[in-house]
Amino acid sequence: MTTTGAAVDFTAAVGALDSARSVTILCHIQPDADTLGSGLALAAVLDRRGVPVRVSFAEPAEPAAGLRTLPGMRFLVPPGEVPAEVDLLVTVDCGSAGRLGALADRLPGASRTLVIDHHRSNTRFGEINLIDPDAVSTASVITALLDAWGEPIDAGIAHCLFAGLATDSGSFRWVTPGTHALAERLLATGIDGAAITRTLMDTHPFAWLQMLSTVLASARLDRAAHGGTGLVAAFVLATDLAEVRQEEAESVVDIVRATAEAGIAAVFKEARPTDDRRRWTVSLRSKDSGPGTGDGADVAAVAAGLGGGGHRYAAGYTTYGEPADILAQLRTALGRRASARE
Repeated sequence: MTTTGAAVDFTAAVGALDSARSVTILCHIQPDADTLGSGLALAAVLDRRGVPVRVSFAEPAEPAAGLRTLPGMRFLVPPGEVPAEVDLLVTVDCGSAGRLGALADRLPGASRTLVIDHHRSNTRFGEINLIDPDAVSTASVITALLDAWGEPIDAGIAHCLFAGLATDSGSFRWVTPGTHALAERLLATGIDGAAITRTLMDTHPFAWLQMLSTVLASARLDRAAHGGTGLVAAFVLATDLAEVRQEEAESVVDIVRATAEAGIAAVFKEARPTDDRRRWTVSLRSKDSGPGTGDGADVAAVAAGLGGGGHRYAAGYTTYGEPADILAQLRTALGRRASARE
């Protein structure tokens, strides 16, 4: 079962996994629960089958505290331990090779590459591309893949898959047909869904509150952006993260997007300085004007025009520069997109 009605052919992916002698699974940089949960779930199955497997991501040095509670962390290795050559290299939840960061250089050394994802903007950079853009999460695609492969899902694997499903669906606020049925199936293995979700999405250090107050004070509203859709934008400076880890900034966009007067939300997160340029990761969110209208801005198209990608209602990209300049860059991109829509 999947969380989509789309017809997806799993034959090539199952064949590659079934015949693999060794597997490296790569997650995207700044990993979230969908990429890491999907990677660890697949690793657990391969290990159960006796296949040597490792999971890794390029940055940061270690996953967020909540993610470290996922079963299967023993499969996680630092980037330096990822071999240059492997029989099968699998990427999970990566829309492009660029999302692998420094580990993108491992792609040429793989005998075969398998890309597993649910982003419509995926560049299909693998030899085998298992892409279901109608799935709510990559964890959903992994579940369907395991079913097609005939591999059972035990509690440990279900924990990892539920983590990805719950977080990428925004605690089941953004769902597709079958999402709740899949959640029920995973919960039936005995996992504690409430505890998993609380640990991943609702647990922050006290310093997060202080960071949040500073960042929200920076929010600005542009009612005219995107042809009148409206944009609310906030900045998370590197100095705002002095007392908290970088991943604590990821939750900010879901607070900013609640602004009633704006159909589009953007949060600019400054990376810790590594050179003379200021680097920012930008999270974009959009919403419909009302139930059933389907008129929300396609922020994936906006992000793609700026070198990123994602989904219609949730996307992101990386940019460089000063706050005023990168905000102007986004406003220009939104204006172009609005004009193209007319």
